[in-house]
Amino acid sequence: MELFPPIPLAEWQDTKETLHRFTQVVGKIRLVASARRNHWWNVPFHLTGRGMTTRPMGQLDGSPVFTIDFDFVDHRLVLATLDGGTRSFPLVGQSVASFYRSTLEALNSLGVQVKLDIPSPFDLPDADRPFAEDTEHAAYDPVRAGRYWQVLSQVALVLEEFAAGYSGKASPVHHFWHTLDIAHTRFSGRQVDQPPQVDPVSREAYSRELISFGFWFGDDTYAEPAFYSYTAPEPAALTGQPLEPASALWVARNNTHLAVLPYDAARAASDPRAAVLGFYESAYQAGAGLAGWDITRLASPGGITDPQLAVPRV
Repeated sequence: MELFPPIPLAEWQDTKETLHRFTQVVGKIRLVASARRNHWWNVPFHLTGRGMTTRPMGQLDGSPVFTIDFDFVDHRLVLATLDGGTRSFPLVGQSVASFYRSTLEALNSLGVQVKLDIPSPFDLPDADRPFAEDTEHAAYDPVRAGRYWQVLSQVALVLEEFAAGYSGKASPVHHFWHTLDIAHTRFSGRQVDQPPQVDPVSREAYSRELISFGFWFGDDTYAEPAFYSYTAPEPAALTGQPLEPASALWVARNNTHLAVLPYDAARAASDPRAAVLGFYESAYQAGAGLAGWDITRLASPGGITDPQLAVPRV
């Protein structure tokens, strides 16, 4: 398959909006059925050879160990328990309401009892509408959904390669159902004191100084897929720092700035993978340099930290 195949937002926006809410249903189950980890690392999905998974969860409230997987090959939601029980149903032809109902019924039949604290979308325009009442979002094109997973899988491997170059505290490469982006985040270790009015989700996400790197599929405020990076807190003069390649740019967003490399610009490069890796590295050097990170000490060239192992063998 072509590296970074086309995925213009306009061609799959209806499917994206439905699928986004499907992922939020499953994501909120993951939220209540898993042990909390710093920066919400327990919540995102991880990719598989057929789609993506919640990873094992349960036991916190007496429920069996279980997983929920999106299968984007056969286009089904697959629910399984540690004792071998399985249930599945098709993703095609579902509204958000029917998907929500079918998911809870499948879990109940497996002996899993979950209760969502807020059974409605998070930070979406219809956040005040319960999942159980959403019959509006019911578009699911298997071809477009499959392309979404294929692009995620390709971007994930580039992010994994980039992540290998850092030896400090760093997140996994994981897929957030909040904004439907995939990301890897590096931390300096410094604590960030935030104003009291900051919401609980953001307080935990940004409790330490960080630089994040990722990819998202576009939204109402930036209507095209793009690779991105941001530094939080944002150091002064960040937008004056150079980015690579030449098609990358700084974009104002929510009172801060993102380094952005449009997906189509990366696709058009002679070596798209190298273009994305170069973009992430330039954004890292910009943020880490201005924030005073010890870039040399935190480096892990090729994923190696032991200097003896780093010496080439003859």
